Amino acid sequence: MTLDELRREFGGEIVEAGSAEYDAVRGTVFATGSPVGVVRPRSVADVQAVVQYAVASGLALSVRGGGHAFAGFGTNDGGVVLDLSGLADVELLEERRVRIGGGATWGQVADALAPHGLAISSGDTRSVGVGGLTLSGGIGWKVRKYGLALDQLVAAEVVTADGDVVLASVDEHPELFWGLRGGGGNFGVVTAFEFAAHPTTEVFHGKIAFPAAEAAAVLQGWADYVRTAPDELTSIANFANPFLGGPNAPVEIQLTFDSDDATAAAAAIDPIRGLGTVIADDVVLMPYAETLVVGQTPPPGIQLVTRSAFADKESVDDVLRILAEAGALAGSPIIAVRSVGGAVARVAADATAYPYRQAELMFVTTTIGPPPVIEAARPALDALWDRLVPHSTGAYANFLTSATDADVAAIYPAPTHQRLAAVKRAYDPGNLFRGNHNIAVS
Repeated sequence: MTLDELRREFGGEIVEAGSAEYDAVRGTVFATGSPVGVVRPRSVADVQAVVQYAVASGLALSVRGGGHAFAGFGTNDGGVVLDLSGLADVELLEERRVRIGGGATWGQVADALAPHGLAISSGDTRSVGVGGLTLSGGIGWKVRKYGLALDQLVAAEVVTADGDVVLASVDEHPELFWGLRGGGGNFGVVTAFEFAAHPTTEVFHGKIAFPAAEAAAVLQGWADYVRTAPDELTSIANFANPFLGGPNAPVEIQLTFDSDDATAAAAAIDPIRGLGTVIADDVVLMPYAETLVVGQTPPPGIQLVTRSAFADKESVDDVLRILAEAGALAGSPIIAVRSVGGAVARVAADATAYPYRQAELMFVTTTIGPPPVIEAARPALDALWDRLVPHSTGAYANFLTSATDADVAAIYPAPTHQRLAAVKRAYDPGNLFRGNHNIAVS
């Protein structure tokens, strides 16, 4: 089958290589691809036609939601890109259930729900796609109170590799539903998500900064405190940012207190203010939708290398010590440490394919620059992770630049991988959906 043949049964738009619009759509936020075409469906039937086209043509298929995957999963070279941005409706159903098109972004969702006083636990960036974030986790500003984005998912409409449309939930296709919640894009094209929303108020949000010299003490005090902090408080410790001074950059505790109760907020946030010498504090009450930031696209020639892992309670002290030591050195990557726990940890370990429920922290290193800078920084970055690996667990798929076998093994421990492989054999035995952290089956 050719693109011309696809056009006969496709109601959307097809952007072929060489067309005027091609350069604007062939890449993603973090990757530049050269597909033979980018197809933009307007209906589920269009998606079915594209899936059947990819199977018949033998071309690689990339599914693009928001296009923010650090590993560049939303594009390819020589294949076809299925851009879901035309399927982005947000529809409020009964009992606070929300149906969201597979191409919607979290900014669109937050804006649509705000007039109704509702929200869904999501990420922290407006332009990130609902699909990519949800299918692999979803750690954002409501995570400790309401859990991961995937914990709010109650059903998914999926186009499978054979072109069928199925509805996955706890009652229908339950193993597929289990696999979708953490297994990434391995099993089909999710054309619509159905979430349980919750009532929301304005929230207290902002950052509290401390001098770099106090980094080790602030980080340890913060980690000790968030272990018992109210679930309404979610926070991130950011430091060693080379754009803010590298080893002299302040330690910034970014936070959200998910309530408009000023007294409760002060009680929860003041212990953080007491961790050291406060040099900046901009925490204010704001609408939840305004906590989501606008995602930035790197300038041409600038690359990002992002790596992540989790720390359980017994490893927190060692991980923070190693990260603080690294952050005090010139050339350190940007370091971010996110508090998890809370509602995430109260979901059974085998309830979804997201395996790291008991982690207290998720930490991320990011190196930014042109290729020579990236290469020059690699030995020190590898040495840092050699120190971290004995004290850390797994990896978070949404914060990984690479997609090696080692990455897949880190994301999915053996029991999880085995169960996911069984789902893969049932719904995508030919591995059509391989543009991801792939669950390959023989």
